[in-house]
Amino acid sequence: MAEEKTFPMTLEGKEKLETELEDLKTNKRSEVIDRIKVARSFGDLSENSEYESAKDEQSFVEGRIKEIDHMLNYAEIIDSDAIDENEVAVGKSVTFQEDDDDPETYQIVGAAEADPFSGKISNESPIAKGLIGHKLGDQVEIETPAGKMSVKIVEVK
Repeated sequence: MAEEKTFPMTLEGKEKLETELEDLKTNKRSEVIDRIKVARSFGDLSENSEYESAKDEQSFVEGRIKEIDHMLNYAEIIDSDAIDENEVAVGKSVTFQEDDDDPETYQIVGAAEADPFSGKISNESPIAKGLIGHKLGDQVEIETPAGKMSVKIVEVK
Protein backbone atom coordinates (compact mmCIF):
# COMPACT_ATOMS: atom_id res chain seq x y z
CA MET A 1 0.00 0.00 0.00
CA ALA A 2 1.32 3.44 -0.92
CA GLU A 3 2.24 5.80 1.86
CA GLU A 4 -0.03 8.84 2.12
CA LYS A 5 1.53 12.24 1.55
CA THR A 6 1.67 14.37 4.67
CA PHE A 7 0.91 18.07 4.66
CA PRO A 8 3.42 20.02 6.75
CA MET A 9 1.82 23.11 8.26
CA THR A 10 2.03 25.45 11.16
CA LEU A 11 -0.49 25.25 13.99
CA GLU A 12 -1.88 28.59 12.77
CA GLY A 13 -2.33 27.15 9.27
CA LYS A 14 -4.14 24.09 10.64
CA GLU A 15 -6.48 26.26 12.68
CA LYS A 16 -7.22 28.41 9.62
CA LEU A 17 -8.13 25.30 7.60
CA GLU A 18 -10.34 24.01 10.42
CA THR A 19 -12.19 27.35 10.48
CA GLU A 20 -12.64 27.29 6.70
CA LEU A 21 -13.92 23.70 6.85
CA GLU A 22 -16.43 24.55 9.57
CA ASP A 23 -17.68 27.54 7.54
CA LEU A 24 -18.03 25.43 4.39
CA LYS A 25 -19.96 22.71 6.23
CA THR A 26 -22.24 24.93 8.30
CA ASN A 27 -22.78 28.02 6.14
CA LYS A 28 -21.76 27.59 2.51
CA ARG A 29 -23.31 24.16 2.09
CA SER A 30 -26.75 25.33 3.27
CA GLU A 31 -26.51 28.56 1.20
CA VAL A 32 -25.87 26.54 -1.95
CA ILE A 33 -28.71 24.14 -1.16
CA ASP A 34 -31.05 27.13 -0.77
CA ARG A 35 -29.85 28.55 -4.11
CA ILE A 36 -30.57 25.20 -5.79
CA LYS A 37 -34.07 25.10 -4.31
CA VAL A 38 -34.83 28.63 -5.54
CA ALA A 39 -33.40 27.90 -8.99
CA ARG A 40 -35.51 24.73 -9.27
CA SER A 41 -38.63 26.79 -8.65
CA PHE A 42 -37.91 28.74 -11.86
CA GLY A 43 -39.02 25.73 -13.92
CA ASP A 44 -37.23 24.07 -16.85
CA LEU A 45 -33.80 23.04 -15.56
CA SER A 46 -32.32 22.46 -19.02
CA GLU A 47 -32.25 26.22 -19.72
CA ASN A 48 -31.86 27.44 -16.18
CA SER A 49 -28.51 29.24 -15.74
CA GLU A 50 -29.22 29.92 -12.05
CA TYR A 51 -29.58 26.19 -11.45
CA GLU A 52 -26.39 25.37 -13.36
CA SER A 53 -24.46 28.05 -11.47
CA ALA A 54 -25.71 26.76 -8.11
CA LYS A 55 -24.82 23.15 -9.01
CA ASP A 56 -21.32 24.28 -10.08
CA GLU A 57 -20.88 26.06 -6.76
CA GLN A 58 -22.11 22.97 -4.92
CA SER A 59 -19.44 20.90 -6.71
CA PHE A 60 -16.78 23.40 -5.75
CA VAL A 61 -17.86 23.51 -2.08
CA GLU A 62 -18.03 19.71 -1.77
CA GLY A 63 -14.64 19.35 -3.49
CA ARG A 64 -13.05 21.90 -1.17
CA ILE A 65 -14.53 20.13 1.87
CA LYS A 66 -12.97 16.83 0.73
CA GLU A 67 -9.65 18.53 0.01
CA ILE A 68 -9.46 20.20 3.44
CA ASP A 69 -10.59 17.00 5.21
CA HIS A 70 -7.78 15.12 3.47
CA MET A 71 -5.16 17.75 4.33
CA LEU A 72 -6.24 17.82 7.98
CA ASN A 73 -6.25 14.02 8.22
CA TYR A 74 -2.64 13.93 7.02
CA ALA A 75 -1.46 17.20 8.60
CA GLU A 76 2.00 17.24 10.10
CA ILE A 77 2.26 20.13 12.54
CA ILE A 78 5.72 21.64 12.41
CA ASP A 79 7.11 22.94 15.70
CA SER A 80 9.70 25.44 14.52
CA ASP A 81 10.65 26.14 18.16
CA ALA A 82 12.15 22.63 18.36
CA ILE A 83 14.65 23.52 15.62
CA ASP A 84 17.85 25.52 16.17
CA GLU A 85 16.86 29.20 16.27
CA ASN A 86 19.34 30.06 13.49
CA GLU A 87 18.23 27.28 11.13
CA VAL A 88 15.74 27.86 8.32
CA ALA A 89 12.71 25.56 8.66
CA VAL A 90 8.98 25.39 7.98
CA GLY A 91 7.20 27.88 10.24
CA LYS A 92 10.11 30.31 10.39
CA SER A 93 10.61 33.64 8.66
CA VAL A 94 13.82 34.08 6.74
CA THR A 95 15.40 37.21 5.29
CA PHE A 96 17.95 36.78 2.54
CA GLN A 97 19.79 39.07 0.18
CA GLU A 98 21.12 38.54 -3.31
CA ASP A 99 24.24 40.60 -4.04
CA ASP A 100 23.40 44.30 -3.59
CA ASP A 101 19.62 43.84 -4.00
CA ASP A 102 17.18 44.73 -1.24
CA PRO A 103 16.67 41.98 1.35
CA GLU A 104 13.57 39.79 0.93
CA THR A 105 11.66 38.25 3.83
CA TYR A 106 9.33 35.26 3.64
CA GLN A 107 7.72 32.90 6.08
CA ILE A 108 8.13 29.29 5.00
CA VAL A 109 4.87 27.40 5.42
CA GLY A 110 3.30 24.18 4.19
CA ALA A 111 1.83 24.22 0.69
CA ALA A 112 -1.72 24.32 2.09
CA GLU A 113 -1.16 27.72 3.67
CA ALA A 114 1.13 29.35 1.09
CA ASP A 115 0.25 32.90 0.03
CA PRO A 116 3.15 34.66 -1.71
CA PHE A 117 1.30 37.99 -1.73
CA SER A 118 1.28 37.85 2.09
CA GLY A 119 4.93 36.82 2.27
CA LYS A 120 4.21 33.12 2.91
CA ILE A 121 5.94 30.69 0.54
CA SER A 122 5.45 26.95 0.26
CA ASN A 123 8.08 24.60 1.63
CA GLU A 124 7.85 22.95 -1.81
CA SER A 125 8.87 26.13 -3.70
CA PRO A 126 12.40 26.26 -5.16
CA ILE A 127 13.46 29.12 -2.89
CA ALA A 128 12.21 27.43 0.29
CA LYS A 129 13.73 24.08 -0.72
CA GLY A 130 17.04 25.82 -1.25
CA LEU A 131 16.95 27.62 2.10
CA ILE A 132 15.58 24.93 4.44
CA GLY A 133 18.30 23.41 6.60
CA HIS A 134 20.72 26.30 6.13
CA LYS A 135 21.64 28.69 8.90
CA LEU A 136 22.00 32.40 9.56
CA GLY A 137 25.00 33.78 7.66
CA ASP A 138 25.12 30.94 5.11
CA GLN A 139 25.67 31.75 1.44
CA VAL A 140 23.22 29.54 -0.47
CA GLU A 141 22.96 28.61 -4.16
CA ILE A 142 19.30 28.20 -5.13
CA GLU A 143 18.16 26.61 -8.37
CA THR A 144 14.99 28.36 -9.63
CA PRO A 145 13.10 28.12 -12.93
CA ALA A 146 14.65 31.49 -13.83
CA GLY A 147 18.17 30.16 -13.16
CA LYS A 148 20.56 29.99 -10.24
CA MET A 149 20.62 32.63 -7.57
CA SER A 150 23.15 33.08 -4.81
CA VAL A 151 21.78 34.54 -1.58
CA LYS A 152 23.04 35.19 1.91
CA ILE A 153 20.75 34.43 4.86
CA VAL A 154 20.72 37.59 6.96
CA GLU A 155 17.96 36.81 9.48
CA VAL A 156 15.97 33.81 10.77
CA LYS A 157 12.99 34.27 13.12
